[in-house]
Amino acid sequence: MLLLLGLCLALPLCAGSLEEAGTWGDTSEQVGLRVPRQVRLLQRLKTKPLMTEFSVKSTIISRYAFTTVSCRMLNRASKDQEVTFQMQIPAAAFITNFTMLIGNQVYQGEITERDEKPGGQVKEKRNKTAEDNGEKGTEMFRASVVLPSKDKAAFFLSYEELLQRRLGKYEHVVSVRPQQLVGRLTVEVNVLERSGIAELEVLRLQNSRRKGSGSGEDDSGPPPSTVIHHNETFAHVVFKPSVVQQAKIAQNGILGDFIVRYDVSREQSIGDIQVLNGYFVHYFAPRDLPPLPKNVVFVLDSSASMVGAKLRQTKDALFTILHDLRPQDHFNIIGFSNRIKVWKDHLVSVTPNNVRDGKVYIHHMSPSGGTDINGALQTGIALLHDSVARHDLEDRSVSLIVFLTDGKPTVGETHTPKILNNTREAARGRVCIFTVGIGDDVDFRLLEKLSLENCGFTRRVHEDEDAGAQLIGFYDEIRTPLLSDIRVDYPPDAVEQVTRTLFPNYFNGSEIIVAGKLADRAKDRLHVEVTASNSKKFVVLKKDVPVEPRWGGSGGPGGPGPQGGGQEDPNPLERLWSYLTLKELQSSWLQSDQEQERDRLRRKAQALAVAGRFLTPFTSMKLRPAPQAHTPEATYGLAGMSAAMGPEMVMQSLQGTHLQPGPALKKPYDPRIKISKTSADGDPHFVVDFPRSRLTVCFNIDGQPGDILRLVSDHADSGVTVNGELIGAPAPPHGHKKQRTYFHAITILVNKPQRSYLEITPSRVIVDGGDRQVLPCNQSTVVGSRGLEVSVSANANVTVTVQGTVAFVILFHLYKKPAPYQRNHLGFYIANGQGLSGNCHGLLGQFLNQEARLTEEAAGLSKNPTNPPVPEAGGRSKAILKVKGHQVPVVWKQRKIYNGEEQVDCWFAGNNAANLIDGEYKDYLAAHPFDSETTFGPGAPRGL
Repeated sequence: MLLLLGLCLALPLCAGSLEEAGTWGDTSEQVGLRVPRQVRLLQRLKTKPLMTEFSVKSTIISRYAFTTVSCRMLNRASKDQEVTFQMQIPAAAFITNFTMLIGNQVYQGEITERDEKPGGQVKEKRNKTAEDNGEKGTEMFRASVVLPSKDKAAFFLSYEELLQRRLGKYEHVVSVRPQQLVGRLTVEVNVLERSGIAELEVLRLQNSRRKGSGSGEDDSGPPPSTVIHHNETFAHVVFKPSVVQQAKIAQNGILGDFIVRYDVSREQSIGDIQVLNGYFVHYFAPRDLPPLPKNVVFVLDSSASMVGAKLRQTKDALFTILHDLRPQDHFNIIGFSNRIKVWKDHLVSVTPNNVRDGKVYIHHMSPSGGTDINGALQTGIALLHDSVARHDLEDRSVSLIVFLTDGKPTVGETHTPKILNNTREAARGRVCIFTVGIGDDVDFRLLEKLSLENCGFTRRVHEDEDAGAQLIGFYDEIRTPLLSDIRVDYPPDAVEQVTRTLFPNYFNGSEIIVAGKLADRAKDRLHVEVTASNSKKFVVLKKDVPVEPRWGGSGGPGGPGPQGGGQEDPNPLERLWSYLTLKELQSSWLQSDQEQERDRLRRKAQALAVAGRFLTPFTSMKLRPAPQAHTPEATYGLAGMSAAMGPEMVMQSLQGTHLQPGPALKKPYDPRIKISKTSADGDPHFVVDFPRSRLTVCFNIDGQPGDILRLVSDHADSGVTVNGELIGAPAPPHGHKKQRTYFHAITILVNKPQRSYLEITPSRVIVDGGDRQVLPCNQSTVVGSRGLEVSVSANANVTVTVQGTVAFVILFHLYKKPAPYQRNHLGFYIANGQGLSGNCHGLLGQFLNQEARLTEEAAGLSKNPTNPPVPEAGGRSKAILKVKGHQVPVVWKQRKIYNGEEQVDCWFAGNNAANLIDGEYKDYLAAHPFDSETTFGPGAPRGL
């Protein structure tokens, strides 16, 4: 077993995929027999290793993501088989642990300095997947092991990454590709952001490059079974599809990427600085600044390999990009193959005529010849330098090269180190180079180093139907430079081991991150100074920032106290600092061409990676058997997995101090739970419950389609208003009514502590409290902010809670095949009215906090003192109801509520509730859905 593990667990790990791992079952022994294909397939399916569980748990704290993947498999065959665990992870992530459980034996990973000997080690060189998701680089981790017959295996993988802000959003991507349908499949993502969460959304599953997969029946929202709990600072997202739901998405188990996208609330000025136990991180992302003029040279590969869709889609994308240039920008175009073809001998300004001529030049490019990468770059850089020297360009402008190619250098200078050196010397730090690699044959490492050494970045674009959109998305990241020559300074005696503080450019929608250690924890303030240039002036920002541990925590200045087992909670800011430092050391190592400097950088990175348990190009992971005395679960914890599991403990401590994520999050409402009878539902039928009087009263309102009825009016006191809009439908045949009316929309206005608007229809819920959110009614979710919580139970109901003292439940009435007189509509129920005032009014609100009784003169009624009057056998079913000073004739009726699941007995007030409600029908008509005016305000007469 040990020998097999040692052979299989070097990455690339057992290059054979699951399907290539051997012949399943016993068909290999039947060499001379013809076995029907269906039988062979059935035999394979019966004996293929079964994945019983696949779960991913991610915890994101201050943009830093800890992810743990667990997978359990069973060998059902009658002989030993090879089982394979594979997981696609972000290319920017660092693996922090890998643990295997084979039967009762645990093998745990240990991070060590990299040994050149390959035996028994998990090397950092991971397999590049063939389906890098556009700009989201991904890599494949794969481990294989021979599993005895009828035995079980479990795999646990942990990795960490710092989320990058692009186009104003962070994206956390989880690969859900178990390769088969799984009985227990769960993805759980927790997000904790001290500065507040803004615009959180879960995208549909994305997996366009793999056949046999899709995004399910509904492409417009989160995947089926996704549940979202969300308030100001904390979000909890769970994706837990059943086997049937998985099969509808992809029968081969390749579901795709589960993506949580969000941004954080941010203040203008110097940025957000967070401090925890001696470490700090500084996030700087200004906005609302005038854009800098940019000077762009588009360098386009027109060699023979670009023939067909690649060149056509690139041209289409460049047409769009040229239209997007601003009037203050300058541009030029270079096409290159064997020859370098320059459109103009200098950069030109952006005018309609120049843009038109540029598009014509691009349109006439034709693919031929080889690829002279070095010559094209030298020409582009020289154009920019010449234009600057002639003062043709703005003083405060940014010079960029956008370089697009699909291949490797084949003409001119082809030696990679020489190309890099020539480019670096020509650019001299004054020109930033952004590279795009098109297709799978490109020399991506060359493009990566070209950008890395020249203040740019690189992206990979695949040859598929949306290649043009990918190119436009890449350009969108750099289309709006806001600042240049950014420098972030802290007092030298206050900080140490600070990450990079000089940045050539800042583009709108991105983010600058600096992390470091506090040299003196006794100081209670940190002076921060940011200098930069924008389009009009030199910018200087200064601020003294408090450095007390604003995150809270269980320990004192030295760090959180140890938990059970002697381990400490991981400090997410320390992990973030380690991650960022390692990335910068790796970048410096790649750029350096001096052996002595490279060796120094390597040793420094090794020491930090081993101390922090990061699997990097400078470290390796050795698998060692754990002591038999430990249980598998205990060993898994002792194997150093706290790096991924620990944030849960950190979050608990944070929520208990200054960073409470808001009101306790409730589970979505269960439609079987019995709520208050006070409601307006159906045609519409109104029910009012008087619990202290132990009476229930009901009445009908015959409204007109388009009317908006005031249901609850308490704007002046609690700040809550509820209105309902009617739609019409034909009456059923042989009925006494001419038409039916239903509630098609319920609108709720909450004015305290701040103004929020809700609009609920059978298909969607719109929540607008400053950040507008549209929630589909066919997906369960919970959102909340500033005392308002909205919980959607898919295709069942919406629960709206205000300040914890007012709660409304809106039921969905949906028809698959509606009759002509049926319409999808809503039912409105008051679940909790404690927070509504005594002045509350409206068709339902006026009866809250009121008493009602039946007169004793009503004939034929039982006078049981412990129960409300009910008709005696053979007695009359009429009475007089006294409520709010009114005397109203009522008759005994039965009415169904809660989607028809419960029947209530009530006293019915006829004649459109005349004498029961204050005023008359027209007094309850609102002018618009969010109208909060009322005829019956505080101090107005309550009677007729």
